[in-house]
Amino acid sequence: QVQLVESGGGLVQAGGSLRLSCAASGRTFSIYAVGWFRQAPGKEREFVAVISWSGTRTLYADSVKGRFTVSRDNAADTVYLQVNSLKPEDTAVYFCAADRSPRLQAVGTSYDYWGQGTQVTVSS
Repeated sequence: QVQLVESGGGLVQAGGSLRLSCAASGRTFSIYAVGWFRQAPGKEREFVAVISWSGTRTLYADSVKGRFTVSRDNAADTVYLQVNSLKPEDTAVYFCAADRSPRLQAVGTSYDYWGQGTQVTVSS
């Protein structure tokens, strides 16, 4: 089992930044790829970004490329999502998830473990 806890969300004005964290405990976290997803009210969950277990490979949704950066510190069992140039349409609950697959997955059903989420609200 892997337990994931997100933090770092909050209320920010458009153009602002946040750093979201995903802290893990349980089984060896470093062997898992970690993805970030988000879900806005009334909308389906959507893929945001994913980072490989080694941190050497990443994949981003087109909507966040150039604004969001995913990174990880395996010594600290933590994955980060730096979110810059925020827009009101980025408002959502952000979730991290862990996946044993060696491939970088953009589909949520591929992931084995999920956190509870952290709210990001961007005001215009």
